[in-house]
Amino acid sequence: MKMNMTTKTQREIGTGCLYLVATPIGNLEDITVRAIRILKEADLIACEDTRQTQKLLNHYGIRKEMVSYHEHNELTRSPELVIELEQGAQIALVSDAGTPGISDPGHRLVTLCLRHHIRVVPIPGPSAFVAALAASGLPTEEFLFVGFLPARAGARRKALDALKAESRTLIFYEAPHRVVETLADALEILGARPAVIAREVTKIHEEFLRGPLAELLESARKRAPRGEITLLIGAGDPQMQPAEVSVSLKERVAQLQAEGGVDRKAALKQAARERGLGKREAYKQLLMER
Repeated sequence: MKMNMTTKTQREIGTGCLYLVATPIGNLEDITVRAIRILKEADLIACEDTRQTQKLLNHYGIRKEMVSYHEHNELTRSPELVIELEQGAQIALVSDAGTPGISDPGHRLVTLCLRHHIRVVPIPGPSAFVAALAASGLPTEEFLFVGFLPARAGARRKALDALKAESRTLIFYEAPHRVVETLADALEILGARPAVIAREVTKIHEEFLRGPLAELLESARKRAPRGEITLLIGAGDPQMQPAEVSVSLKERVAQLQAEGGVDRKAALKQAARERGLGKREAYKQLLMER
């Protein structure tokens, strides 16, 4: 990797610096003036996908040398970039969208830079989970950003099980083809909780789906969400949690019919709500108990 070094004076922090530049997560106007200046002044831009970054640079009339830095080459690329930084290079690190290092490559390079006493400067900007949280309607005072859950069902369920005692708002990134599975696991393991699916945040088809986990699961089964997904799950209502179930679902349905004089369908719906189950899960469970 070769780079034509140029001498610049009165730079923001001097020679040999790694800038972590946050870039738009959808709308190209969501970039700071400072980020644009840094991208213009950098000697080199290290990017997750050079084709994606080129679109951003073209939009703002920036011509700059780029080099790829992604999960498949960061082990070898990081030392190469550190060598350039030690020689005085000003390098801007960007991901395809959002902030480098947050569910995107970057941590390895940052760690290596700090080990070599190279300055690391964040250039803050867009973040999908922060934007989704702010507009979710769920509590924002305390939250836990989990990132991507494991793709394998067993590992995903284990990760969710470790979060059962959490009372903070939980935030996940999820692939659209796994949303239904994740919602089903979350409902079964975490119980009845308010939730939000934030889809395509800041993009043309931005959408927020809000409601109980059971309702979002039913909705997703009918029409699976597409695009980039942020899933937020609020704290559960202790009165709605299924932990203290003392009778079977079949028995509870019979109780509700006898006590409230409601039909079987209404009784099943109420019993499912009490146990944090969707209609489909409740019906399957009822059939298994016969």
